[in-house]
Amino acid sequence: MDTVTIGLIQASHDVHGDESVEFHKSQAIAKHLKLVREAKSRGAQIVSLQEIFYGPYFCAEQTTKWYEAAEEVPGGPTTKLFQELAKELGIVIVLPVYEREGIASYYNTAAVIDADGAYLGKYRKHHIPHVGAGNNGCGFWEKYYFKPGNLGYPVFHTAYAKVGVYICYDRHFPEGARVLGLNGAEIVFNPSATVSGTSEYLWKLEQPAHAVANGYYVAAINRVGFEAPWNMGEFYGQSYLVDPRGSFVAIGGRDRDEVIIGEMNKSLIREVRESWQFYRDRRPETYDELTRL
Repeated sequence: MDTVTIGLIQASHDVHGDESVEFHKSQAIAKHLKLVREAKSRGAQIVSLQEIFYGPYFCAEQTTKWYEAAEEVPGGPTTKLFQELAKELGIVIVLPVYEREGIASYYNTAAVIDADGAYLGKYRKHHIPHVGAGNNGCGFWEKYYFKPGNLGYPVFHTAYAKVGVYICYDRHFPEGARVLGLNGAEIVFNPSATVSGTSEYLWKLEQPAHAVANGYYVAAINRVGFEAPWNMGEFYGQSYLVDPRGSFVAIGGRDRDEVIIGEMNKSLIREVRESWQFYRDRRPETYDELTRL
């Protein structure tokens, strides 16, 4: 099919950070199950949740408490639950979770689940930030929690489209965005958790540029609201779907839980790529310096 309906879920997380990890997860998962069902009721065929959707953005602090939130992928309870949901609803789900591998290796990961509930694989976030934000020592302290991704830039052949994933801070690096295009992506999902005053001025600039440069759709998802006790900044929502021309197809509000629905058209991907021919005219033999340490 040429037309595919995309659902993007942005949500607040209102549970105070001092609560148990188990309580955080149960509350967030219950909220997102309802939102995924809403997306389906509005016609969505592929649905993506926000970065580490089942809790707060705990990387605002550095404490071992949050290691408890990590699960195996596949095989963990959250992935299994959403596999059942995907099968029931007949939708593809991009599921960003905190992954544990082995005894104590941790990754910022997104599982991709097909419309029949099959687990297709996962993407592990490659670029890991470690920068301050807001006041009181808060920041994006992700190197405390995550190892860099080591599974490359896979593209998943789902029932409805060829799907790539890039997670939050990855979006500042054009190299991986290009590899996803070379690997055949028709749409790239970027689940994020980002606050005003840090990157908002880039939010509607970088990813439309990736869409244009690589001839695919980009779906950018950001959470909303303030999260206590850190309150390091406002998660400003504005999740959107942008097409290969850089035009916004659909965009959410700044400060509310919302399911954003937009349509991607594969014929437009072909049209844009045939017009611009960026893949034909690229010069990889001249790019050696990009991989020099």
